[in-house]
Amino acid sequence: MIRCPECSAEIDVDEDEVEEGEILSCPECESELEVSQTHPVHLNIISEDIDEDEEEEDEAEAGENGDLPEDAEEEDEEDDEE
Repeated sequence: MIRCPECSAEIDVDEDEVEEGEILSCPECESELEVSQTHPVHLNIISEDIDEDEEEEDEAEAGENGDLPEDAEEEDEEDDEE
């Protein structure tokens, strides 16, 4: 029996059929879970915060290189017109 690490709900999967790296979804809390180990099966929560952090890092790097994200360029143009 596999349980969600977020809400402890039972996840109905065949423990012999899951593969490391497979993405599962919890039927109760809808968290995305990655199989990090198969014997015994161990699940890690895939956090949405990671995606947001990566986007912020990309924007910061683009700003350091002198490239502004498209939204920022438009804002600068509007400021110049005033």
